[in-house]
Amino acid sequence: MKAVVLSSGGIDSTTAIAIAKSEGYEIYSLSFNYGQRHKIELEMAKKVAGFFGAAKHIIIDIDLRKFGGSALTADIDVPKDRHIEEMASGIPVTYVPARNTIFLSFALAWAEVLNADAIFIGVNALDYSGYPDCRPEYIKAFENMANLATKAGVEEKIRFKIKMPLINMTKAEIIKKGRELGVDYNLTLSCYDPQLATLPFSSELQTPDSKLIHCGRCDSCLLRKKGFKEAGIKDPTRYAE
Repeated sequence: MKAVVLSSGGIDSTTAIAIAKSEGYEIYSLSFNYGQRHKIELEMAKKVAGFFGAAKHIIIDIDLRKFGGSALTADIDVPKDRHIEEMASGIPVTYVPARNTIFLSFALAWAEVLNADAIFIGVNALDYSGYPDCRPEYIKAFENMANLATKAGVEEKIRFKIKMPLINMTKAEIIKKGRELGVDYNLTLSCYDPQLATLPFSSELQTPDSKLIHCGRCDSCLLRKKGFKEAGIKDPTRYAE
């Protein structure tokens, strides 16, 4: 069995890869260089793919900065120090227009070529920061479209399934599940505004003698902190503060 797994190098997508692996799928990891300010996530995604022995990891270049419209792809400040209640109300400025639709379309194309019937995406509807393209009804709608819009689907050679194993899990539950499956969360990046700090540390992924630091204040960092705390698991992340 083959599965295309969307990978951002974060907690959710990495846990989704672990789940796909545990279900016996051969992993084909797909990431995107879309002009995001936190581009270092691609290096983490590459490391995660290696950690799980992915058959292949592809990074697709799409410059969504041409459109802008998001704090991740335009000159718009990343929100900091928001309360959880504030995050839960409205769609945040870190939403990238149509991002998951674009990503899933590429994943579908690769899945059809691979004869893979499964696409994994690490969305969840509980700690989803208000993103409309992380909702189960959206994913189900895309799955229906996938089987209408492909040769493999029309000829009934493949029934594509968009798997969202984290959809009803909190961040704490996701982290616990990942730990059960042997995920090393040191390999993951959640921050929308990461920094590099000089330390006695060496990595091919970063500049010499430097280490990645999460800002600790963006929505994604705050949800990461909350998740580890509620899971009762020591947070391995290095934050700026």
